[in-house]
Amino acid sequence: MTYWLLNLCFLLVAAAVALIAALRTTPGGRRRRYAAVALTAAVLCVLTAVFDNLMIAAGLFEYHGSQTSGLTIGAAPVEDFAYVIAAALLLPALWQLLPGGKRDRHG
Repeated sequence: MTYWLLNLCFLLVAAAVALIAALRTTPGGRRRRYAAVALTAAVLCVLTAVFDNLMIAAGLFEYHGSQTSGLTIGAAPVEDFAYVIAAALLLPALWQLLPGGKRDRHG
């Protein structure tokens, strides 16, 4: 199984849950949600790029080239960023959807 195939499973679930949460949010709340998710994903991608490259350079882990696309950001394969995107989509959506979570109904 390639990393992209594994990532696809997580990304599809995260996108579906995020879509459900977005549909339960007011249009004004949706714009804020999209901006917050985009900013969070951007910051997490930068942090992932920095720290994954440091950890790979230190020899803490490595990726098997036959399982990756070959596209990298430094030494980190782009597949490694799918978890960051999935987390940025999924966690705020779950926060909103689960009982007791924040509900954006006003804006």
